[in-house]
Amino acid sequence: MKLAVPDLVSNSYFPAVAAVALKHFAAEGLDVELTTIFPVDAAYRALRDHSVHFVGASAHAALAAFPEWDGVRLLCAQGQGMYWFLVMHTDFGAIRGELDAVKGRRIGAAPWVDMGLRQMLAEAGIDAERDGVHIAPVPAGPGSGMNFGLNAARALEERTIDGFWANGMAAEVAVQRGIGTVVVDVRRGDGPPGAFDFTFSALAATERLVRDSPDTAAAAVRAIAATHNALTKNPALAIDVGRALCAGAEVALLADVVRRDVPFYDSSISRASVDALNRFARNVGILKSDVPFEHVVATRVAPTTPSA
Repeated sequence: MKLAVPDLVSNSYFPAVAAVALKHFAAEGLDVELTTIFPVDAAYRALRDHSVHFVGASAHAALAAFPEWDGVRLLCAQGQGMYWFLVMHTDFGAIRGELDAVKGRRIGAAPWVDMGLRQMLAEAGIDAERDGVHIAPVPAGPGSGMNFGLNAARALEERTIDGFWANGMAAEVAVQRGIGTVVVDVRRGDGPPGAFDFTFSALAATERLVRDSPDTAAAAVRAIAATHNALTKNPALAIDVGRALCAGAEVALLADVVRRDVPFYDSSISRASVDALNRFARNVGILKSDVPFEHVVATRVAPTTPSA
């Protein structure tokens, strides 16, 4: 079986990646091979076309290939909350929470990822067109197809962009190199109210797989939960996983980045979370209707929480 993620050296989808490397899928009887497909909409199209069996990526991006959630189901969360960071070059002197720092600037953001930034700015009263905020994909560089975040940090250092909206690894690299300042970390209270629930990192499969192979879907959910438990107890495992996947100085940063994600390691999906996800999707124009919870989440296998 194949599991696609859009970014390999990233904390965003690390639970799914680590579930393969730490053999938690194997422990559940699943032979899962990891593959990287970027950007995220292409990963979900591969799921739709049955080229892969699972996708570990942002929940809202499933709508790129499955309009109105038809044919796809979210199995579980890899983590709670919208997990991207707004980072600006240190030269601008931006401070934490200063969203106005984006005005007149070039902000790098991957396709579909940029929707979270655009909606966050809109709810903060910033109109990208009026205020001269140029949001676009980061100029391509070495490894950009596999490691968007690292490419974003490189582009910031080279000043081809003024800031980026990307994963925690990109933010960590930029801060460590002294070139970036974290302006918004939504999961820790920055940004307009409600931004936390725009989207989250999920594990998804086709409705057909859930219907025809519920035991497989349930095993995949257990593998993610086991990975959460393992990384919570020992975040240093992230370094071993990273070394098995790639070479580079960034691997040494993985343990600290993953350690900071541990408070958000909860594989459950609540009705309130899906309500907020659908509201965000309608606001950005990728969903037309108010789709029921049961049509979004694989309730037969997914760990769920009460509506609150």
